[in-house]
Amino acid sequence: MSFAAAAKHVKVLESAGLLKRTIVGRTHRCRIEAAPLAEADRWIAYYQRFWNHHLDGLETALLRHNQTKRSRR
Repeated sequence: MSFAAAAKHVKVLESAGLLKRTIVGRTHRCRIEAAPLAEADRWIAYYQRFWNHHLDGLETALLRHNQTKRSRR
């Protein structure tokens, strides 16, 4: 990866609030900002539980449907 490409990635992460950059002379120090990642993790966990619950219900309904079809034969 070129320096320009790495610098662009750092700027994107910094503008998203995921990274804090400090410059001392020619040295750029980057530090991760965990709070926004924790918020994203909570959002993902919520929807993971939501979809797991709904898909488990769908699976149960399909299994019942297939059992009903088999018992009618």
